[in-house]
Amino acid sequence: MKKYTKLFSLPVLALGLLAAGCGADDEGGETADNGADTDTDTEEQDDTDEEAAELDGELVVYSARNEQFVQALLDKFEDETGVEVRALHGADPLQLVEEQANVQADVFISNDIGGLEYLNQEGLLEGGDYENADSIEEQYRADNNEWIALSTRARGFIYNKDMVSEDEVPSSMEDLFDEEWADVPNGYAITRGGNGGMIGNVSALRYEWGDERTQEWVEAIRDNAAGIFEGHGDIRRAVGAGEHAFGLVNNYYYHQQLEEPNDNNVGFVYADQGEGEMGAIANAAGVSKVSGGPNSENADAFMEWVLEEENQLAFVGESLEVPINPELEPPFEDAVRVTELNFQDMPLHELGNYFEDTTRLIEDAGLDLDLR
Repeated sequence: MKKYTKLFSLPVLALGLLAAGCGADDEGGETADNGADTDTDTEEQDDTDEEAAELDGELVVYSARNEQFVQALLDKFEDETGVEVRALHGADPLQLVEEQANVQADVFISNDIGGLEYLNQEGLLEGGDYENADSIEEQYRADNNEWIALSTRARGFIYNKDMVSEDEVPSSMEDLFDEEWADVPNGYAITRGGNGGMIGNVSALRYEWGDERTQEWVEAIRDNAAGIFEGHGDIRRAVGAGEHAFGLVNNYYYHQQLEEPNDNNVGFVYADQGEGEMGAIANAAGVSKVSGGPNSENADAFMEWVLEEENQLAFVGESLEVPINPELEPPFEDAVRVTELNFQDMPLHELGNYFEDTTRLIEDAGLDLDLR
């Protein structure tokens, strides 16, 4: 069941489609050393306060991310602006398609760039000339800022150090074709096909390998995995507890498991980092303004607000993902910065070209609803 906050009630459509789900201190402004600078800063602050004071009403946010990663950010915006935020957590990008004749949302937050770019190609998102947008590299935002990614992650394998060593864990996506990995202690774990991370993973493989080989890969992991879970959080906990030797997850779930008081003797292998390999599959979480939303001015204000560096870090929040803005330190000391990894040579917006057909391929391969 989808979860609403702030006593928010919206019509939830029975889509019968795949569900999509799916800090460090920033440096504050320096104190002025002379009167002129102080006056200027005061005037700028007055302007900011006046703009904030002019905001009222509400903002409707659909989010495909885990509520615990998003709600604190929305509460912060509400506290600082006075705008009432009403949030639908667990939203599917396809819900916006179904509602396009009666737009309900002002802002969509996604854990998958493929979903965002798909909505953009459908003409359901609206761009803007946001002041701090250039703090995010062009490859991580749409041409006219219809969507902007703020945090990123890479795919790889979390493993239980008490059960296997690093060299007993796959080092590439291609390794999972081999059924030998079914023989590791207690087997390995993956998410169901409808998980947003898995959709992005499969889309990236389609880009790299084509559809036929990718479907064979999906069928191989469907057959060989010992556990198929609803989400990556379930996998990290299961691997940490020794229920499975390793699991295919995004790297920030490894960061999260290290923070647990127990079951935290885990390691992580970034996939496809060897010479001649395709590089780690990347995806990102981002924000977008929904075209024709009921509270357009507040949506613009939110987009401007979330691009402030303090709020970019707040967007990362408890997820322990890695900020895309290279000027920001990752909020987790063991995190590997995006500049230190070898990534697949695929522009993230390409995920949008594959999104819809990937869901069909996953359904055809029988991975969509299987849990075990």
